[in-house]
Amino acid sequence: MIRVVLICSFLAVPALADDDDQDRARRALDAGEILPLSSILSVAEAERPGRVIEVELERDDGNWIYELELVTPGGRLYEMEIDAATGTVLEIEREDEDD
Repeated sequence: MIRVVLICSFLAVPALADDDDQDRARRALDAGEILPLSSILSVAEAERPGRVIEVELERDDGNWIYELELVTPGGRLYEMEIDAATGTVLEIEREDEDD
């Protein structure tokens, strides 16, 4: 019984972190500081078609930045940074297989 409780406790920790991130993003969206994620995904798709596999929202020098990882139809992995307030693509970087 104790083992089950410990496992459940460990599984709950990432969910709490995700809730914090979602709450932070929701507050920024409600305050008009960032664009909705759907808008950011449209920008990313127009710039580099592919499937987004990871999204992070971070503060960098006071600016909100979406960091996306995506896989193109050809199987290449890219990291993209998009200004969360304007939707401007700031950087696109191909992740090399050798890294």
